[in-house]
Amino acid sequence: MHHALYRLNTYKSKQQTMSLIHATAIVDPKAELDSSVQVGPYTIIGPNVRIGAGTTVGPHCVIEGHTTIGNDNRIFQFNSLGAVPQDKKYAGEPCELIIGDRNTIREFCTFNIGSPGDAGVTKVGNDNWIMAYVHLAHDCVVGNHTIFANSAQLAGHVHVGDWVILGGFTVVHQFVRIGAHSFSAMHSLLFADVPPFVMCQGQPAEPRSMNFEGLRRRGFSAERISAVKAMHKALYRDDLTLEQAKERIAALSQEKPEAAPDVAMMLDFLNQTSPQRGIIR
Repeated sequence: MHHALYRLNTYKSKQQTMSLIHATAIVDPKAELDSSVQVGPYTIIGPNVRIGAGTTVGPHCVIEGHTTIGNDNRIFQFNSLGAVPQDKKYAGEPCELIIGDRNTIREFCTFNIGSPGDAGVTKVGNDNWIMAYVHLAHDCVVGNHTIFANSAQLAGHVHVGDWVILGGFTVVHQFVRIGAHSFSAMHSLLFADVPPFVMCQGQPAEPRSMNFEGLRRRGFSAERISAVKAMHKALYRDDLTLEQAKERIAALSQEKPEAAPDVAMMLDFLNQTSPQRGIIR
């Protein structure tokens, strides 16, 4: 009797899993999908794909390559995830695409795997809201809680910090770094690094202010926001060289102790900026 119940429960579990995968979807037998994953009509999932619990994949998607997708993501129809990079040097190496948890990926997005010329991995963190027609090229690294509006386009090796917002049709040059809490207006062209907290706009983008409203919404105290204002003044208002601005910013840790982590984040970002690329001015 016990064995009969076990076989019945196993059969029900398999039937339930099958019912979540549309009959017209093609899922390679080697792919690893949690039993709770839903797959829509005509979607194709390759052999080296892994998808975690609670994730929903809409119709007409192609998920291929060495792609790992975490839990509770919602992937809408017509997405291409894990295709080979648009890099002529790529020669079939087993590079990866890794997507975290609770991301929303709207229609017609293209996320490519990494390339051997970098870490070999394209990464997307957790809780990101990625709208239609967004492109993430090879070796991009996206943090957590970001918003990419429609048709934001990232070239290869771009790094995006937490809480960044990219306006619609923002275009980012390869190797550019975008600091946490920064914000680009629609149609911005980013050819240089965008420091944390900065709001930018233009073609090419120029700094306009700091993202004060966003910081308030995220619970930044008055002292922390005051420190961000002082950092903006040092970088963009007082006609200082970058090295002079960094010295001024470093002093804020003593003047405004509550903002010390924000100051450290800014200095770390500026210290990693390439002299050839620089920051937006």
